[in-house]
Amino acid sequence: MVSRSAEVPGVGPEGLPVPLYEHVKRQIAEAILIGELAPGTVLPGEIALATQYGVAVGTIRRALADLTAGGMLMRRRKTGTVVTGRASQHGLRFFFQYFRLQGADGSLLQSEAEVLSVAIEPATTAEAALFGVPDAEPLLRLHRVRRVARAPILHSRIVLVASRIPGFPLKRTKVPALLYRHLLEAYGIRISAVREKVAAELANNEDCRLLKLTSPSAVLVINEEAYDQTGALAICSQHRATTANHHYSNEIR
Repeated sequence: MVSRSAEVPGVGPEGLPVPLYEHVKRQIAEAILIGELAPGTVLPGEIALATQYGVAVGTIRRALADLTAGGMLMRRRKTGTVVTGRASQHGLRFFFQYFRLQGADGSLLQSEAEVLSVAIEPATTAEAALFGVPDAEPLLRLHRVRRVARAPILHSRIVLVASRIPGFPLKRTKVPALLYRHLLEAYGIRISAVREKVAAELANNEDCRLLKLTSPSAVLVINEEAYDQTGALAICSQHRATTANHHYSNEIR
């Protein structure tokens, strides 16, 4: 296991920090998800882990407890804490890290995101009703494309209420690659529920241009609503993807 230290906690609204155990938990979870910690791996003891991550034993204990409750770890008598044989890849705890397209063999995909545009624009009547805000309320709009091995496979239009994310970068090159993680660490907005509607459509001109498709081609369309810990709609998105060499996975645990 690679030695590392936990990141300095982010600060949410009203100056409330994101708990340090969340950072430790995320780092251990990422090591499991990318295969750095293989199934059956026995983790070092709590004191050794606390030294590795530069945190208190109580912080490690809370992170391990959450990961155990989520099924990524298990406790074995006389053995210790063990990485389980199969952990949910799309639990909401880690929804910020991985998107729903996988390789044909079911593998997680390492992708790169490029922001095509970022702007503040007024809400339409329909958007205002959806977010529960006044008509013409300023909304942050992002448009980005994701690539795997330099090949574009998905582009997304993402909408948030601007007043909930003051100071969000408005330069394309400054927009965080992991949006959900940034919302948690910078604003204390935790995605706690996601509703998706999935359909197949013929690719439009924009799809063909951004995803390098020929017409006619089919695309997978995912309309997504993400809700925060208070039950309020935090993000409204539409993702349009080619599944020629990938498939959509929705794992419920």
